[in-house]
Amino acid sequence: MSWQSALACWAVRRRMRPETAKPVIDVDRARAYTARRIWSPGVPKGWRLEIRDDGERLRTAAPRCTILYLHGGGYYFCSPRSHRAISFGLAERAHADVFSLDYRLAPEHRFPAAVDDAVAAYRALLADGVAPRSIVIAGDSAGGGLALATLLALRDAADALPAGAVLFSPWTDLTCSGASMQVNEGRDPMFHAAVFPKVASQYLGDADATHPYASPLFGRFEDLPPLLIQVADTELLLDDSTRVADEARAAGVRVDLQIWRGVPHIFQIWSPFMPEARHALTRAAQFIGDITSKPAETQRPPITSIV
Repeated sequence: MSWQSALACWAVRRRMRPETAKPVIDVDRARAYTARRIWSPGVPKGWRLEIRDDGERLRTAAPRCTILYLHGGGYYFCSPRSHRAISFGLAERAHADVFSLDYRLAPEHRFPAAVDDAVAAYRALLADGVAPRSIVIAGDSAGGGLALATLLALRDAADALPAGAVLFSPWTDLTCSGASMQVNEGRDPMFHAAVFPKVASQYLGDADATHPYASPLFGRFEDLPPLLIQVADTELLLDDSTRVADEARAAGVRVDLQIWRGVPHIFQIWSPFMPEARHALTRAAQFIGDITSKPAETQRPPITSIV
């Protein structure tokens, strides 16, 4: 573990974890805090940023691929701007255009609003002439679960599927039933386990938590494109990644699972500061390049690695 990662774990344990122990979610407070404290890198040289009503489009000349990015934040806070350290970092490393979607948030817009918005954004890219095999859907935390749910919805609707998906610590089980919810209680620097059912309820409303577009862990994985999953070993959401990897592989899907030691939830957002975050984004960009530039039979085999 780098000293930068140790410091990040200390910072989120001190600032974020007490918030997740509170009995009620304060939506306005979370949104205001995120809006005030955004670590936002500058636009990369050679790219231009377009601010739109439905999100942010980061463009470059002759991109090798296009990334549809879905930010995390429990479906109720954060924004494309709050996650630029990840989306801009992926753009530079993969030499990609990135569309970071400003999907509708709960509790004003409950499930399946976010899924509907992500599916519509993907279809809009196709309508703009972007080839599906050049698109990768990526997301972190709730956005990672949303990315996987979007794949399921697109497959079920018989849409042309993207080249694959990159999932950073995805929240894939809104029933909160993974064993790591107990095993990693107290080890996770950011969260108490009790916060997840509250956040899930706020997003779901009266919807079934096992609906595959809400909790893609409970979906079918047949015919999905390759997946890259990065997750930390101390996360409460660890099993949301490992169980998806197991189920998807059993269905014949290529899954690269990377378990990182001693880093906080969504450590990739610390890329301007943390070497592990930069390494993780580089590996994600390599995966993106692999699946968008090569036919399936020439892509490297899937791996599980402890980093």
